[in-house]
Amino acid sequence: MEWSLLLTLIFAVLITLIMVGVPIAFSLGIVSLGLVLIFLGPNQLMLFSTTAFGQLNNFALVAIPLFVFMAEIILHSGVSTDAFDMLAKWTSKLPGSLAVAAQLTCTLFAAVSGASTATAAAVGSIAVPEMLNRGYDKRLTCGSIAAGGALGALIPPSIYMIIYGTLVEESIGQLFMGGVIPGLMLSGMFIAYIIARCIFQPELAPRLTEVTWEERWRSLYKVWAILFLALSMFVSIYVGLATPSEIAGIGAFFAMAIGFAYRRLTWKAIQGAFLSTCRITCFIGWILVAATVFGYILSYLQLPQKLSAWIISQSASPYVVLLGINLILIFLGCLMDPAGILLVTIPIFVPIIKALGFDPVWFGVMFVVNTELAQITPPLGLNLFIIKGISPPHVALKDILIGAWPFMLLDMVGLALVCIFPQIILWLPSTMMGR
Repeated sequence: MEWSLLLTLIFAVLITLIMVGVPIAFSLGIVSLGLVLIFLGPNQLMLFSTTAFGQLNNFALVAIPLFVFMAEIILHSGVSTDAFDMLAKWTSKLPGSLAVAAQLTCTLFAAVSGASTATAAAVGSIAVPEMLNRGYDKRLTCGSIAAGGALGALIPPSIYMIIYGTLVEESIGQLFMGGVIPGLMLSGMFIAYIIARCIFQPELAPRLTEVTWEERWRSLYKVWAILFLALSMFVSIYVGLATPSEIAGIGAFFAMAIGFAYRRLTWKAIQGAFLSTCRITCFIGWILVAATVFGYILSYLQLPQKLSAWIISQSASPYVVLLGINLILIFLGCLMDPAGILLVTIPIFVPIIKALGFDPVWFGVMFVVNTELAQITPPLGLNLFIIKGISPPHVALKDILIGAWPFMLLDMVGLALVCIFPQIILWLPSTMMGR
């Protein structure tokens, strides 16, 4: 069979399985199983067990459950409530101060979370009711927090970057550092938009009562521990004091210490954190195994290599190819969650971008910037449904979608900037110590 027809058929079957509701891990597993039986024979089914052991027996992956557990403990510790309260006081003089505070809280929580859905849920459950009670426009409220929550996938630690670095065998520390400036840039763009819009439409965000400087300074004591935790993890990775996995272990320990110090952690909360961590880790583990077998069989059939050679032979500009890749990712973001997009497309796209001379670290971070759109893009934007779930009944999904549109456009602007100016991503990793 012609390689192009075979590749098209493989992805048509895969997308069909996902569209009819088969979980991404099982979809990849079914397609991989069929390919192994057809092209390698039943004797090679042992490939699944050896791949499972080889892929999961990886020290770098220890970071995933530890970062997830750290985020769960911080969520149950009520730190997000304290952070929002503190930032609301310090931004009280700005137009749209509560929306600005919510964005800053998303940015802070993203630095200790690793997942966008967790960030959106943690901040949204506190900020959405408070902002609506203060008379804030429901579309601005819900749309801004849905978009701000997506920063959890970009600002380190990022679970998607850990998965990407493991599959592509790139430095997870460099990927983490590559996400810092784009994450802060997008957060700044969101805040600038909120302030500008509230200046021209002050009815969207009523002004808060005056806050004294004493109240501002007193609010800091509630969040110093989480600020220290986020900053210490960043500095440790940057200067090479420890690997991301080691830092994840230390971070999880100190997150529990913070929770106990605040006297907010109960046995029930710890049990819930463990169970949630177990579910998420098992989900990611199954996907990794299936995706690794999928990538192996594609490589065995030489499909990524043939596709790369064909693209190069067309003498197309590398940036035209990059534009095509981004358009495909945006389209897939309407149909799949970011983890699925990552694991389905990496075996195809990474050989292409390497052949075109692009930096794999830059591509990995750019990939995550693109998948931020998937979190707020209908019909499958997970953050949209999370915000809907924590909003009052009078807030319709349509309102959340309309509120998220401006932030989708800002995400696209941010994506264009990191594509045109790669140093936005690559500068900080290039200055790391011990890289």
